[in-house]
Amino acid sequence: MKLHPNARSTPFSRQLLVDRVLRHGWTYAAAGEAAGVSTRTVAKWVQRYRAGGVAALGDRSSRPGPASHQTPGVVIGLLRALRERHWVPGWALARALGLPRSTTSAWLRRLGLQRRPVAPRVVHRYEWPVAGDMIHVDIKALGRFRQPGHRVHGDRRRASRGVGWEFAHVAVDDHTRLAYVEMLPDQRGTSCEAFLRRAVAWFAQHGITCRRVLSDNGSGYVARAFRTACAALGLAHRRTRPYTPRTNGKAERFIRTLLGQWAYARPYATSGARRRALRPWLRFYNWHRPHASLGYHPPISRLQGATG
Repeated sequence: MKLHPNARSTPFSRQLLVDRVLRHGWTYAAAGEAAGVSTRTVAKWVQRYRAGGVAALGDRSSRPGPASHQTPGVVIGLLRALRERHWVPGWALARALGLPRSTTSAWLRRLGLQRRPVAPRVVHRYEWPVAGDMIHVDIKALGRFRQPGHRVHGDRRRASRGVGWEFAHVAVDDHTRLAYVEMLPDQRGTSCEAFLRRAVAWFAQHGITCRRVLSDNGSGYVARAFRTACAALGLAHRRTRPYTPRTNGKAERFIRTLLGQWAYARPYATSGARRRALRPWLRFYNWHRPHASLGYHPPISRLQGATG
């Protein structure tokens, strides 16, 4: 039998207490003094013996019983059902079930129903059927440096201060994923316009006739020079919805790959060394790097397959 570690008596000694009081006529005080326990303890065991016999002389469970103020399970079930099926507001649930608002809020939190569930975002994936149907363009700013930065040595105090920024202008064909990149000193409208002309010429060298261009709403892309270039090249200019970069997802995803596998792939001595490494990496990306969305074939494979 497992006894409480601080118990002053055992079932045998408790039986002895009861016998002395009920059979031999001892007083509670005399029985308690003989056993080394209080009068109150003697009275407790005598009362338990009278209520339950010898079996009542064992230790009871110390687990607390149900609280008198605990919310009934049936009420919790109704609370869950009303919230899940009809999404009744918390204050209305409290009034309908006769509960305090604090209790209703607490149970909704425990049940994970304090907020309306957010509907999963539907991702609409698309791909234009012919190379050149859509060209995605975007820009990524990269800091210039004269020495390796904190990404290499971890010390932010050793920085190339005052050297400014340079900008990676990217153009990605929607169908083939072929990419064209230039590092330019700014992202003004004239630079975006010149980059677009060179990108269209580069795609034309690979047999791709560009028909549309998709950009965000950056200042360079809404500039008059860029609009003029689109008209001169016969391109329909489409812009993404404001504050929704995923609309231009192919360019965004390519920039992430560009940063991870070129810009930050290894420590460069200077930003000039990083620029010189761009062209070899870009050729690897277009001609050799497996692309998951193309069945793990490089982007050029789609163009070659289309042209035979």
